[in-house]
Amino acid sequence: MPTMIFTNARVFDGVNADCADGMGVLVADGLIQEVSRQPLRAADALVIDVAGKTLMPGMIDAHIHAFASDVSVATIERLGETYRAAHAVRMLQHALNCGFTTVRDVGGGNYSLHRAITDKMFEGPRFFYSGKALSMTGGHGDFRQIEERPNYQALCACSGGVFNALCVVADGVDECLKAVREELRQGAHCIKIMGSGGVASPTDPIWMNQYREDEIRAIVGECVERRTYVSAHCHPASAIRRCVEFGVRTIEHGTLIDAQTAAFVAERDAYIVPTMITIEQLVKMGRKLGFPPQSQEKMDIAWNGAIAGLDEMRKAAVKVCFGTDLLGSLYDQQCREFVLRSEVFTPLEILRQATSVSAEMMMLENKLGCIKPGAHADLLVVDGDPLKDIGLLAESGKHLKVIVRGGELIKHQLA
Repeated sequence: MPTMIFTNARVFDGVNADCADGMGVLVADGLIQEVSRQPLRAADALVIDVAGKTLMPGMIDAHIHAFASDVSVATIERLGETYRAAHAVRMLQHALNCGFTTVRDVGGGNYSLHRAITDKMFEGPRFFYSGKALSMTGGHGDFRQIEERPNYQALCACSGGVFNALCVVADGVDECLKAVREELRQGAHCIKIMGSGGVASPTDPIWMNQYREDEIRAIVGECVERRTYVSAHCHPASAIRRCVEFGVRTIEHGTLIDAQTAAFVAERDAYIVPTMITIEQLVKMGRKLGFPPQSQEKMDIAWNGAIAGLDEMRKAAVKVCFGTDLLGSLYDQQCREFVLRSEVFTPLEILRQATSVSAEMMMLENKLGCIKPGAHADLLVVDGDPLKDIGLLAESGKHLKVIVRGGELIKHQLA
C-alpha cells in the first residue's frame, strides 16, 4: 500500500467541532503516522492536495445484516446461501462507496465473509460480526410461523437448533452459554441477543421482554471473560432498561424508549444504535416488497414512536451510534439515515455518531472513527462542509472525492 500525504486539508477528527485548516496527514503501513500543520515529507509518497476540502474519518454503520437478501426471512432462506452471498457483496460494495469503511453485522455475518474481505476477493469495508443472534423459543429470532409444529429431533441436536441464516434459538442458561461459546469460537467480535419482541418475527408482540435475567447475565458474563460485549435488540422501554441493568453494553433500535429509560441508559454509560431508515422504508415499501402483514402492523407501531425516541435520547445525552438495518433491495437507502436523524440531531452530533461514538461502542476507540497518529488510515475527503450540511453524506458517495480504507485508495477524484 502506498505512503500518502494529504496536504491543505480541513480536518474533522471525529470529535471536535473546530476543524483546523491547512493541515497535513501522513499515512504509511495502513496507519495514520502524523497529523501536523507543518509540511510533511516522506520518500516516494503520493501527495494528495485536498485544496481546503474536509478530511474526515471513514464512517461506521454499526447495524447491518449482510446476508439479509430480502425483507422476508422465508425468502432469504428459500433462495439459499449463494444468493445471500451475492447480496452481501453488492451491499458491502455500496456501503464502502458511500464512505462506510467499517460495518458491524449484528445477525448472520460470519468468518467466511470476513475472510473474503480480508483476502480481497472483493472491495468491502472492515467487517465486524456477532455471528448468529441468540433468540429464545418464540422470540424475535424464531421466524417459524404459528402453524408450524416443532421438530423435536432438530431442537435437541444442539443449542436449540438453527432456524435461519441470521439467528440461533437457545433456551436456559446452559443452552445460552453453549450458543455464545460457539459463536465466539467462530470468531464473533461480540454477541447479540434478542431482548424484546420485534417486527419481522411472526409470533411475538413487539412489547414483549425476552430472555430471563439469569440467561442475560450468563451471556454477559461469558462475553466479559472473552473481553467483548453484548448487544441487545430492544424496542420497548422496559426491555431496554432491564438489558442495560443486566450488563448489556449496547441497545439496537431503542425505538420506543421513554425519558426515564433514556436517563437510565445515559447514567449507565451504555449505547443505543437507532435504525431509522429501515423503519421508514418498510412502512413505505414493505407491502410492495412482500413484508408479511403481521410484521407490517408492528412496523407502523415502531414508526409512530421512532422520532420521539430519538428526541428522548438526545435530551438525556445518551451515547447514540449510527446504524441502518436495511433488508434486501432497500440497501441502497443507507445514506438516507443522515436525513432522518437530522430532524433531531445537529450535523456535528450525527458525524460523531457515525465515527468516534460508534468506534468507542465497538471497543475500538483511537483505532477507528478518528484522525490521530496510530489510528487506522480510514479517511474520506468531502467536497464541502458536512458540519454545516449533513446532506453531503446523504447522496451515496456523490460528494466524496477520496475514500481510503486501511491506507488503500478506494476512490480518488482529486487532481
